Amino acid sequence: MSADSAQAQAQSDPYGATTHDVDEDTPVLNAVGGDWDELVDEATALHEERIVVNMGPQHPSTHGVLRLILELDGETVTEARAGIGYLHTGIEKNMEFRTWTQGVTFCTRMDYVMPIFNEASYCLAVEKALGITDQIPERAQTIRVLMMEFNRIASHLVALATGGMEMGATTVMTIGFRERERILSIFEMITGLRMNNAYIRPGGVATDIPAGTIDKIRETIPLVRKGIGELEALLNENPILKGRTVDVGYLDLSGCMALGITGPMLRAAGLPHDLRKAEPYCGYETYDFDIPTRDTCDAYGRLRVRIDEMHESLKIVEQAVDRLDAGPGPVMVADKKIAWPAQLAVGSDGQGNSLDHIREIMGESMESLIHHFKLVTEGFRVPPGQAYAAVESPKGEMGCHVVSDGGTRPYRVHFRDPSFNNLQAVAATAEGGSVADVIVAVASIDPVMGGVDR
Repeated sequence: MSADSAQAQAQSDPYGATTHDVDEDTPVLNAVGGDWDELVDEATALHEERIVVNMGPQHPSTHGVLRLILELDGETVTEARAGIGYLHTGIEKNMEFRTWTQGVTFCTRMDYVMPIFNEASYCLAVEKALGITDQIPERAQTIRVLMMEFNRIASHLVALATGGMEMGATTVMTIGFRERERILSIFEMITGLRMNNAYIRPGGVATDIPAGTIDKIRETIPLVRKGIGELEALLNENPILKGRTVDVGYLDLSGCMALGITGPMLRAAGLPHDLRKAEPYCGYETYDFDIPTRDTCDAYGRLRVRIDEMHESLKIVEQAVDRLDAGPGPVMVADKKIAWPAQLAVGSDGQGNSLDHIREIMGESMESLIHHFKLVTEGFRVPPGQAYAAVESPKGEMGCHVVSDGGTRPYRVHFRDPSFNNLQAVAATAEGGSVADVIVAVASIDPVMGGVDR
């Protein structure tokens, strides 16, 4: 590049070299961005045997729509990048235009495979901002733990089922989704919905568990445990599965730390980091459970960690059920200025206000009707400030950062979704392997694009 052209480039580029930096003896290099069309043109001009292809956008193994841009040398992946954004819903922005309680109905839809954890992180952050963390009733915390651990099992079952399906093991898929249906039927019994429950609310949970729930759970636990055992028999020592997963999608502990990876990927690299133990919430410090780890750093280790975690979650569920069976209690904070919606029940037509509550506010107490109206339409106020709360989701650290300006709606809500961070590992786990191994590597990350593109 001549000095004149370099000076012209520098004048048009605010980040380029200044004119006094340029002389005829100094070469000037300008690094600029580009798209994949330019990279393809460059590869063609170099006459190298490189092929750049799109894998997707597609749904399998990504629980959403993900575009993988792969550069191939024959069947070997030499470069892999992830293109996200195809499911963008603007959930975080939409939450700024709804009350603090209404925000639950948005965030539950982010990672729709683990809705309870989305709700839990958000509500814990709101409660921290309100300063009522220690006022949440013990029964509400126990129900939260019960729901989260059931949801952890359901999420891991989806990860194993879809991962097996992509490798051609349809029996793994049918067993995985069969067992997940058992859990979703319990969710429907408790919340009125199978998914996107909006059940955990600031101050507690929307409703107490209905009559018959504990018996239903006690009947379901051994069935789910048996189903997990069937998956273990199919997968753990299967030579075909091990041939597809051992040393595939390799990412060691230093790589996990560099990329901010959490969850089963991190624990499969040997580090027993789990927020339920490291920074307990919802009373997790009072439950007896272990943190499974492996040291294989590959897709096989992540599979085994998820199976082991399902067994530990069943142990926690059994402990939570025993506590709930000990006796009734409140499930929402006592402060009536926060406890909305109050007096809900799950009926044949879904969740709504209980008949007793409707009778009171419509026919017996004008004050109750006015309070109900103002609380529903305006919502409660959160003092100015900010708060961050995180939970250990099936995929890693699920964090929520809320900012309040003192109003009835969030000024800003931002989520640290583990799928977004973990998806950075696509390049590290896929490059150097074959095209077929890309599917296994991505499935072992277990990303859900609704959480990535929130």
